[in-house]
Amino acid sequence: MLSLTRVLLDIAPKALAGLGAGLAIGLCGLGTTIGIGLASGRALEGASRQPEMYSKLQTLLLISIVFMESVAIYSLVVSLLLIFTF
Repeated sequence: MLSLTRVLLDIAPKALAGLGAGLAIGLCGLGTTIGIGLASGRALEGASRQPEMYSKLQTLLLISIVFMESVAIYSLVVSLLLIFTF
């Protein structure tokens, strides 16, 4: 009977690194997209309720989008490191 560790030891490390890189960038891209969509929707909802707060909401939204995108860039760096170091 094959165990999971035996199967993983038989697979090439390059293949596992590629799989990890794909999962890292894919899941992070999905999470970032969902986060930006939710933040944008809430900001638009808040601006429609209180139009005088639009400039503050816009500033906070842009700052939060920058932080979310930085997480995606970190994920890209990690996935590139996984691909090119093995």
